[in-house]
Amino acid sequence: MIAELGHFALVLALALAAVQSVVPLWGALDREPRLMAVAPPAAIAQFLFTGLAFAALVHAYVTSDFSLLNVVENSHSSKPLLYKITGVWGNHEGSMLLWVLILTLFGALVAAFGRNLPDRLRALVLAVQGWIASAFFLFILLTSNPFIRLSPAPAEGNDLNPVLQDIGLAIHPPLLYLGYVGCSISFAFAVAALIDGRIDAAWARWVRPWTLAAWIFLTLGIAMGSYWAYYELGWGGFWFWDPVENASLMPWLIATALLHSAIVMEKRNALKVWTVLLAILAFSFSLIGTFLVRSGVLTSVHAFASDPTRGIFILVILCLFIGGALSLFAFRASTLTPGGIFAPVSREGALVLNNLFLTAAAATVVVGTLYPLALEALTGTRISVGAPFFNLTFGPLMVPLLMLVPFGPMLAWKRGDIAAAAERLMAAFGIALVAAAAAAFAMGATDILALAGIALAAWLMAGALSETAFRIKLFQAPLAESFRRFVGLPRSALGTALAHFGLGVTMLGLVAATSWSSEDILTMKPGESVTVGGYQVTLEGFIPRPGPNYEEIAVRFLVRDGGVTVRTMEASKRNFATRATSTTEAAIATFWPSQVYISLGDIATDGATTVRLYWKSLATLIWLGAIVMALGGALSLSDRRLRVGAPRPARKLAAVPAE
Repeated sequence: MIAELGHFALVLALALAAVQSVVPLWGALDREPRLMAVAPPAAIAQFLFTGLAFAALVHAYVTSDFSLLNVVENSHSSKPLLYKITGVWGNHEGSMLLWVLILTLFGALVAAFGRNLPDRLRALVLAVQGWIASAFFLFILLTSNPFIRLSPAPAEGNDLNPVLQDIGLAIHPPLLYLGYVGCSISFAFAVAALIDGRIDAAWARWVRPWTLAAWIFLTLGIAMGSYWAYYELGWGGFWFWDPVENASLMPWLIATALLHSAIVMEKRNALKVWTVLLAILAFSFSLIGTFLVRSGVLTSVHAFASDPTRGIFILVILCLFIGGALSLFAFRASTLTPGGIFAPVSREGALVLNNLFLTAAAATVVVGTLYPLALEALTGTRISVGAPFFNLTFGPLMVPLLMLVPFGPMLAWKRGDIAAAAERLMAAFGIALVAAAAAAFAMGATDILALAGIALAAWLMAGALSETAFRIKLFQAPLAESFRRFVGLPRSALGTALAHFGLGVTMLGLVAATSWSSEDILTMKPGESVTVGGYQVTLEGFIPRPGPNYEEIAVRFLVRDGGVTVRTMEASKRNFATRATSTTEAAIATFWPSQVYISLGDIATDGATTVRLYWKSLATLIWLGAIVMALGGALSLSDRRLRVGAPRPARKLAAVPAE
């Protein structure tokens, strides 16, 4: 009965989405307030019904209701409760339901917190959200219904893919979907503005907080996905340039460009055409990522669907929304005024250059990801595009961009002084040189590229600190005054500096983990030792033990420093009988900020096992930097000037009579 209630709730949500997509649009075009007023309650009710459907599916998983096909295919009664819940979105049907739940959540947030938006614009934004929701509700109900019943119901399920039975599934997909779907709000604002014909600085201010929120979740989602693959797959890598990994990177790059472009539009009323185009492209790449995962064109641990019908349906959705939005953009672009004029050397000019590098980098990822798929579809020829291609195309575009990042905040609006900006960054330049020299001395390094990467990372971090120091006049004014200036800084300025600093931290981790890590593959028996990263690692023994839905053989290692045991590590092999699948659980010991990483191979009957040991130099900084970037975004989002809604004029102060 609960499953039927969930199915009926989805049907009602579709009906509400259809109403939301038509009635407010009609009201906006006719300027009829009563019709436009339908949008907010429809969006909120749509979210509530979608939430009810999602709760019904969660209930089916938690209670192991094997009368539902989706539960049979992806759950098991002995599975731990956490993985029963996360298994709801560990499959195609459930993950699409989570997708539309988040989509309707964002629509409800616009309805609830966008009260200061002009009524016409809010009605149009929610109407566009209704179009998107209607398409995906139809997709779920017609091709991916999670509430299909089985009769008779089997006594037991097939269990969830063992690779997905991890805490990462509880965190990574929801975060990534919040980023993907969050871009839909920027898309809706862009399409609504094109329909309305009003695109100005106020529009940029309205779209920025939604884009920033999506960017924060995308950053955290990509970082969590990278770390999940790092520890779960046992390969010791953090980025493989997998097409589905790239599918999340593309909207992140475009959303980053959109954030910077919206700043120029808000401050200088410039780059209108470019900003609107980026808002369309950010969500377009999110849809492309959805197509890649759900269409069956990829074979990946990320890919769920293999039904061509689903792929064709999503391809139609993709063509309708991307093609329709770009056609509307082409029709309206000539009517948009160019806006403010600025010199090439200015903060606006730096942000434009930033946009060019980011979009060019995104283009290389698009080509490297989609070209093999297009070639195979047209000719049947299969080729592989991997790290060498992206290292030679993506990398050279990002290096000059990262070199220029500290200059942007140091330049004035409209017309800047590059010499003055360089003078303010001399301390950062000196710190970068010292960092490279220290790395060469400490690591005995002679790799020029690695040392240049360390210098670039230090340049980014020191440049971010220099920006804040310049703003508060550190060492140029009394400390008390500098502190007052620091307290009075806008949170958006502090957030920007923090995000740039986090980018430098990630860069430092990437360079060190790539250049100064080590790998050993050997066969070990109990009592044998090997030295990794200056630590002695000894295989102590094997520990067989049962799990809730698997059998496990754990291998215990002792990590000693100078003869003293400092860590105990356990790597394991797990056998899932229901799925007839084995997984390897890596053991990771963090010695801040580096790691010892152990992954198991085959375990022989004589007690020997193949062991892969890594020393990951500064690896934790890769993900710590991403967290710092997200915190910087959250700090900026908390700035009162980025509140959702139209700016309200300040009250006029009463005139003070002259004495």
